[in-house]
Amino acid sequence: MNFDQFKINNQLRNAIDELGFTEATEIQEKAFPVIAAGKDVIGISQTGTGKTLAYLLPLLQDLKFSKSPNPRLLILVPTRELVTQVVAAIESLTTYVTIRTLGIFGESNIRLQKEALAEGQDVLVATPGRLHDLILARAVSMKETKKLVIDEVDVMLDMGFRTQINRLFELLPSKRQNIMFSATMTDEVDELIQDFFYLPEQLTVAVSGTPLENISQYCYRVLNFNTKINLLAHLLQDKSVYNKVLVFISSKKLADLLQQKLEEEIGTGIGIIHSNKTQNHRLRTVEEFESGALRVLVATDVIARGLDFQKVSHVINMDTPKYPENYMHRIGRTGRASEKGEAILLYTDLEDKQKEAIENLMDLTIPALEFPEEVTINHELIPEERPKEKQGSYGKHTKVKPKEKDAEKKQKNMKVNSGSSYKAKIAAKYKKPKTRGDKNQNKKKR
Repeated sequence: MNFDQFKINNQLRNAIDELGFTEATEIQEKAFPVIAAGKDVIGISQTGTGKTLAYLLPLLQDLKFSKSPNPRLLILVPTRELVTQVVAAIESLTTYVTIRTLGIFGESNIRLQKEALAEGQDVLVATPGRLHDLILARAVSMKETKKLVIDEVDVMLDMGFRTQINRLFELLPSKRQNIMFSATMTDEVDELIQDFFYLPEQLTVAVSGTPLENISQYCYRVLNFNTKINLLAHLLQDKSVYNKVLVFISSKKLADLLQQKLEEEIGTGIGIIHSNKTQNHRLRTVEEFESGALRVLVATDVIARGLDFQKVSHVINMDTPKYPENYMHRIGRTGRASEKGEAILLYTDLEDKQKEAIENLMDLTIPALEFPEEVTINHELIPEERPKEKQGSYGKHTKVKPKEKDAEKKQKNMKVNSGSSYKAKIAAKYKKPKTRGDKNQNKKKR
């Protein structure tokens, strides 16, 4: 469907034209009329299908100019990177209209956020924890918030935001429109819907586990992690093919090691993101990767969901995710919109079961590629790959002979405690009469 059929106002239409969007995706086509009608909506849609624009267009279309300082639209997302991305999307769509938008998240200056809220905002994009703190501090009032969007709700629940989300539902006006987007429908998500949504309409498009048609997938069987590094460095030598590469790995420690090794092999232009990096580092690295200043970005699953990178040529999995759904989220960073992309999985014999789980989820077999002969095989194992040595029982249950003094003490303690020695002497001296009768007779017996 063409965006002209959505009956969008001229201001939004001009902004969409400048962004180069022409045809709507399936989730955008389904969501626009339902959200515009004011109904509660549950969108189950795989990453990379255009969810952000699907809810922004109808909500911004309905958002009229106001001088009120209180926000009327609230968008909750799980991470600071997503806050920044959604704010940027809103600003690009509202070039020709006056809408005040603010992004708030943790690990940033809360005093500056309070000052910005005091100036008045129309749209808030926030992480649940920091927004909850600001409401309790009375820095913002949500009494005029009539529209609520929860994006990547399954990620938020996995991150432990359930308490804050429940509390925010209670602090918001009871009469409001609720819109929720998730890549997966879990029991916890369903429970949240049952508690707070009113007759929601469910829209399902490309559910998690459905392989995206514009992503070509391949895999290499590799001996170990160090050999994976050699293979990755070999692939990245071709800068014309591997021009914008996102490399996923589960461990923060291994991510640091991988970046160091790649810089030794292919030089600079390699960024890294994981949860131990500071907020400024993470935001700066995302910007440099988007601008092309960085050709390769090594990251953990902290950015596997929601972030919309443009024209990523390859997603390379340095390990096989424990949960097969995470593989789908990872590869969804490439092949976005109408672009083509490639996903490569490097796996060892120890990761066979995880690979099979991914293939079962997608109901397809990932084509295998021959290991390049020119790549050096490194037989050295990292600590995580080394077999755990079984500790013998030697010394655990060996009885140690007690010292001589300890033996004497033990023998002494085995004696029956007869009480105080003074009481024992008195009892022996003044025995009770053996028979009742004359006291004098008993005295003679003693």
